[in-house]
Amino acid sequence: MPDPIAVWHAEHEYFGRLLKVLESQVAVFHGGEQPNYELMRDIVFYLRKFSDQVHHPREDAAFAILARREPASQLEINRLLQEHRVIAHAGEALLVLLEEIVGGAFVPRAQVESAASTYLVYYRNHIASEERQILPRAGELLGAQDWKAVADAAPLLHDPLFGGDPQERFRELRREISRESPRPQ
Repeated sequence: MPDPIAVWHAEHEYFGRLLKVLESQVAVFHGGEQPNYELMRDIVFYLRKFSDQVHHPREDAAFAILARREPASQLEINRLLQEHRVIAHAGEALLVLLEEIVGGAFVPRAQVESAASTYLVYYRNHIASEERQILPRAGELLGAQDWKAVADAAPLLHDPLFGGDPQERFRELRREISRESPRPQ
């Protein structure tokens, strides 16, 4: 079984790369030009479907175990759990706007920028908090049985973007990510 902390960290790096590409598209939009809305939609779709359905439920399970082992961390863990809900809500709101735009609807620029900014800020801060505060403690306090419970908290799914055989939908996104930055170790 791969080191769960290494997997958690690698997923955060992948998500960070996606957020970087999303931010670059928002910058194009902010500059008055037309970004690649399909690319933006695919980023948010992936993060909503893979991260919110696989990564975050596993984190939630790890958080619950950590809170039992280290009761003083409960307030911090509650904040992170709330952030999972905010990120999911903000991601869904942004995804709806991007789907409307790709479908030909007019959506005010300020509405898209606000939704994207909210999503980017929450997601980046959330990842940073987990990397700094939670991953080290999880590595110290969780054992093999705990990690099995964490893995069992969400279905084992093939990663449709970063896995060995990306879905057709994500091939352009994968090429864009490769242009933006090298693959993390």
